[in-house]
Amino acid sequence: MQNKVLESKKRKVEENKLVKVAVAQGDGIGPEIMQATLNIMQAADAGIEPEFIELGEQVYLAGNSAGIQERAWEVINRNKVIFKAPITTPQGKGFKSLNVTLRKSLGLFSNVRPVNSLHPYVHTHFPKMNVVIIRENEEDLYAGIEHQQTEDVVQCLKLITRPGCERIVRYAFEYAKAYGRRKVTCMVKDNIMKLTDGLFHKVFLEIAQEYPTIQNNSQIIDIGSAKLAAHPEDYDVIVTSNLYGDIISDIAAEIAGSVGMAGSANIGTNVAMFEAIHGSAPDIAGKNIANPSGLINAAVMMLSHLGKLETADKIKNAWLTTIEEGYHTADIYQKDISTQKVSTTQFAEEVIKRLGKTPSFFPKSTLYKGSGSITIPEYKRKQSKKELVGVDVFIDWAGTDPQIIGNDLLEVRVYNLKLKMITNRGVKVFPAGRKETYCTDHWRCRFVSEKAVINQPQPTYKPINYEQVVALLSQLNNDGFDVIKTENLYEFDGKRGFSLGQGE
Repeated sequence: MQNKVLESKKRKVEENKLVKVAVAQGDGIGPEIMQATLNIMQAADAGIEPEFIELGEQVYLAGNSAGIQERAWEVINRNKVIFKAPITTPQGKGFKSLNVTLRKSLGLFSNVRPVNSLHPYVHTHFPKMNVVIIRENEEDLYAGIEHQQTEDVVQCLKLITRPGCERIVRYAFEYAKAYGRRKVTCMVKDNIMKLTDGLFHKVFLEIAQEYPTIQNNSQIIDIGSAKLAAHPEDYDVIVTSNLYGDIISDIAAEIAGSVGMAGSANIGTNVAMFEAIHGSAPDIAGKNIANPSGLINAAVMMLSHLGKLETADKIKNAWLTTIEEGYHTADIYQKDISTQKVSTTQFAEEVIKRLGKTPSFFPKSTLYKGSGSITIPEYKRKQSKKELVGVDVFIDWAGTDPQIIGNDLLEVRVYNLKLKMITNRGVKVFPAGRKETYCTDHWRCRFVSEKAVINQPQPTYKPINYEQVVALLSQLNNDGFDVIKTENLYEFDGKRGFSLGQGE
């Protein structure tokens, strides 16, 4: 009993605390929906003091290639919370996405997108869906490391790390525990990407064992996406990597009825950012017709993060009541269901009128009943024995017959290294490749120790040293080969740390 009293007092302190928040009004419809949302929070006595920052399109066009001013960084670092309307990254000018910059620079490793049905007030074929997608936010192909290597070939590096996997998977289970969710589903493509997606899946299986009261399962991302689109009510919490999460979170939002309704949280160790998931919609900017619901839901998530759970519930319940009483913006207006088509400002006014009310049709929001905060332990790196056993040398060669380049490379003998195979676009073309395989000017040539035993299902590699690699590269250069990159091949505790070629 005493603990409940102390918890109640602590909650009251958090509710009444005045909190400064970095607020970005955004581009396009951003300023309109931001003002509407701030009006609602002010009317609800949320205790939020905006400190406005400038970022987005005008900052880009003023010559700042990052899209954010130094003062904005200072405000963010001081306040630790960002509330952001949609921004525009100018197209065709080589500017990096500001959203990605913010997420990575501030360590916002977890993107959280709750999506639930508002049927029949928002049209959907899936009236029972209620899913949360938790997406890793910093790694994967979104690292944005790309290179053109030959006339024909460009590459993008997919980076997956164990600490990144551990943080996001544990966050998903902790989220499920804190919010009373029953199941966590992992979506990967480790039948193809056995090392990168394989690591994500392996970490998921390890951490799932620590949460025996929460169900867990895994799905390949392609069939998982199809099943999510067809039967979203079968899912509860989904955890996945960056690109997959970006795609399926929009799928979920769209099949729920409207991408414009969903909010998003980006959670880091020290900073958190809250935003709507939709874009800046410049085609309707300034018309006062945009739906502010996505940003309102982001505000609810922000207030919950700040410990203002009762205020978050008050706003969420008023919003739900407004929806079910039929006051709808043009994007969700239905002639036979809606009571009135309202503008952006009118919608906010209707929400404000209903502060303190709870919905009669929808389940009411009860965030204040949450079981506690989410904590993620610091990563502890494990040590393994790492041995260099070979090198992949990538060569730019405009020929088309792999027998020619293969036979030439078989003649290269440097410090007991030998050519094992050549692949083109990942497919083995030498030795014994198929003549039907289309080849570009990008050849991966794998060299290993002459002592390696390779003509068996599980090749046995022998350690080499880096001096052998340097000597090999020098010899290839002297022989006129155009070496464009190398990748060292390692074993970790005797386990192969590199993929085989397709058909190897």
